[in-house]
Amino acid sequence: MTSKQIVRAAMTFQRPERLPLDIPLLGLTDYHSANWNQIGTGDVSQKKTLDEWGCVWQRSDVKNMGLVTGHPLDSWDKLAHLRWPDPDDPSLYEGMEERIAAGGDKFIETSIFMVLFERMHALRGFQNTLEDLYLEREKIEMLADRIVEYDLRIIENISSRFPGAIDGIGFTDDWGTELNTFISPALFEEFFAPRYRRIFDACHKAGWLIKLHSCGKVNRFIQPFIDLGLDAMNLQQPRVLGIEEVGAQFAGRMCFVSLCDIQHTLPLKGKADIEEEAALLIDRWGTDNGGFILSDYGDGEAIGVPLEKKRWMLEAFLACDRWAKK
Repeated sequence: MTSKQIVRAAMTFQRPERLPLDIPLLGLTDYHSANWNQIGTGDVSQKKTLDEWGCVWQRSDVKNMGLVTGHPLDSWDKLAHLRWPDPDDPSLYEGMEERIAAGGDKFIETSIFMVLFERMHALRGFQNTLEDLYLEREKIEMLADRIVEYDLRIIENISSRFPGAIDGIGFTDDWGTELNTFISPALFEEFFAPRYRRIFDACHKAGWLIKLHSCGKVNRFIQPFIDLGLDAMNLQQPRVLGIEEVGAQFAGRMCFVSLCDIQHTLPLKGKADIEEEAALLIDRWGTDNGGFILSDYGDGEAIGVPLEKKRWMLEAFLACDRWAKK
């Protein structure tokens, strides 16, 4: 199997011949990123940057992606002057053809950063967004729909410009604290689910598999995302979620893209604990037909994870790879 086939088989439960990997820092990945020219958080070496939506990102001295501290729509009075980004700008897609071609037989993935909820509160402010869901429903619906339309145009432009060239797309939307989701499942189903469905349907129409990253204890939203057709969730806090709990409810029903817990295990535990957790994740979140992909968090500097621990983790997962050919 090629890397492309291995990732696809894991995500669709078609029995990959080994554990799919996405750990670029260790030189091992079955993925190839072919992104459009989205600014995202901007140049992370700078203390302050501006993204394409006009959100201001601020950073500390510790290397990190930053935090939105300037919300261009923190008052609805600013709506008339908000400069909406143009998803049809040809410059957004310049260089994509070359990036796609460089992927070879790897799983070619594009992405949209802050796909819906995160973009809403980046523009409006977190507290404002939660309040608006109850107090300014018409206005917050308008904002959500404008964001969805932007996402749909990005998806349509990429799929029409590069038909059949993209294998999957990754989204980010953090949905939880370490105790629970930010909103109730009922509000999620009423407000957000129909909008996610439009986005997911467009991706599947293009022939792409879909991965969503979300931080926090988002257990209550896993089933709704399965119902919406999400193919995989990137969950990086398995101890917060509950390894046994998630496995018992959802293994075999959605692919999990994960690793040893980035807060409770990798920064604080030793080799034996990392090995134990890796074996537990493979056993509980994977199935004999697939359903698990090992994916790194990043460079680890911001969470205090030395490279040695990542090597321990990789070795531990490979040692209990239930799919590898004997």
